[in-house]
Amino acid sequence: MAAFFDTNVLVYCTDSTAPQKQVRARQLVAQSAAAGEATISTQVLIELFHVLTRKQKMPPATAQALVQAYGTWPVIVGDLALVEAAIGTSTAHRLSIWDAMVVEAALRSGAETLYTEDLTHGQRFGELTIVNPF
Repeated sequence: MAAFFDTNVLVYCTDSTAPQKQVRARQLVAQSAAAGEATISTQVLIELFHVLTRKQKMPPATAQALVQAYGTWPVIVGDLALVEAAIGTSTAHRLSIWDAMVVEAALRSGAETLYTEDLTHGQRFGELTIVNPF
């Protein structure tokens, strides 16, 4: 089952201030990656670098190495069609444009599950189901 990871789940993998979430995030990431089912987007990679360096104060080289590691997964690239679809989703479902971009990238990837803390657990967008793993 293909899974798309939002930034917050990946951030918890390095967040020692939330040990229970860290363990759960690491389990999900390891399991999905090992099965070849994990996907992300360029937006997630950019946000991840930002959070790791700004909020977690991680050295940029370390954060870059993590981004590069996650970049070995299938990555959905943001383009105009994705932005336009996200605008429609944002408007139709009253989501932030950032959340709508993640939803649309997950849909484009063919994922059945979107792991995120930012949307309503169980919410569906077509074949995509939102799962809050925490």
